[in-house]
Amino acid sequence: MSTQSKIEHSLNDLIEIARDGKDFYTEAAGKVKNPELSGLFTRIAGVKADIVTRLSADVAAAGGKPAEHGTLVGSMQQVYGRVRAALGDTDYGFVAELEQSEDRLLHAFQDTLTDNDTPASVRAEVQALLPSVRECHDVMRNRKHALKMAS
Repeated sequence: MSTQSKIEHSLNDLIEIARDGKDFYTEAAGKVKNPELSGLFTRIAGVKADIVTRLSADVAAAGGKPAEHGTLVGSMQQVYGRVRAALGDTDYGFVAELEQSEDRLLHAFQDTLTDNDTPASVRAEVQALLPSVRECHDVMRNRKHALKMAS
């Protein structure tokens, strides 16, 4: 596999998962009734959009074609989140599913960093974005635990 196709493959996986998160956060922001939670979801959707933009630019710069869609798993998580919300578990249901989405993205970033075949340029970009990914993950994990304790 050429370096270009390794870069494209590695980053497109991350783009797809980040896009899942962006789309899900945007949808959830419009569905929850808590304005503070809606604002948080909107802010995190912006972080995911930035990740997609930066990684897409890296794929294009390497001569590849950036991913344009999310993943099947991400679509299924959104559906499950909608079902939970429809059953009256709006805030916690969305937070729980979004936290799982954060887990997926964090693990994908970590896997990219530990894969010995990851090109140095990809590793550097992933390392630069990792603090934002970790922060979003921790915010949603803490929010999930707080909502669980409150119920």
